[in-house]
Amino acid sequence: MYTGRCLCGSVQFEIHAPIQNIVYCHCSKCRKAQGSAFATNGNVASHAFRFTKGEDQLTGYKSSPTQTKYFCRHCGSPVISKKSDTPSVVRIRLGTIESPINEQPEAHIFTGSKADWDIICDDLPQFKDAQPD
Repeated sequence: MYTGRCLCGSVQFEIHAPIQNIVYCHCSKCRKAQGSAFATNGNVASHAFRFTKGEDQLTGYKSSPTQTKYFCRHCGSPVISKKSDTPSVVRIRLGTIESPINEQPEAHIFTGSKADWDIICDDLPQFKDAQPD
């Protein structure tokens, strides 16, 4: 089991399954949402994700026709995103997880739009766009 929370602790959650498809996303939307060179995201089965506190403290931003990103309305921490075309998956921001994470990142995605000042310093696969299925 994993536990996590936003910066101020208003939003807390549990995950009762492995985190899958962990990637470093370099797209401009993730960079702006994180305020950093990339976002580290992973997928969790919706049935295995549960808010334990403060779900009502989230605010959503529809970043595309199918995706909504959810943030704590108090501290601004990005917590999860959901896509209407994949309701069985919750995309978690790994920086909010407080437990040791067993799984490892698999790739860098959307490197075609990465920050020009960012240097990727590992040997993970890099994909100019989305990671192929």
